[in-house]
Amino acid sequence: MKYRLPLLAVRDVEISKRFYHDLFDQEVALDLGKNVTFSGGFAIQQDFDEMADVPKSTILHQSNNMELYFEVDDFDAFIDKLHSFLDVELVHPPKKHEWHQRVVRLYDPDWHMVEVGESMHVVARRLLQEGNTEEQTAEMTQLPIEFVEQIMKGME
Repeated sequence: MKYRLPLLAVRDVEISKRFYHDLFDQEVALDLGKNVTFSGGFAIQQDFDEMADVPKSTILHQSNNMELYFEVDDFDAFIDKLHSFLDVELVHPPKKHEWHQRVVRLYDPDWHMVEVGESMHVVARRLLQEGNTEEQTAEMTQLPIEFVEQIMKGME
């Protein structure tokens, strides 16, 4: 058996397809009309209730019990891009976690939660460039020291 991908139930596949392409740079890997698979390894499905033979009323909106997670190297550029999307509702504004990663969470057109986080490579690199040792950076980011050492080697 092989796990393939998560699938999100959506009301309008065309709206969701544009949303994930335009905001998250997801390319369509396979378009079957009401089912679209993206290059990032997830899919969207219109009329999921009919396909799964479940009542439409059981397809929850804004359940807040899972999220899609994306990472970006340039978090500030993503936030600027996000501000150009006027219809996007944030779960919370950009914030920094205790491990120094900046993140933002938002809802897609069907109220699925999406998180965009600053790449942990970028976070560790920034802390190292600020003069922190590898050990300090590992402690601050809660990353294994081996991960930080690899980033340091890449900076040399």
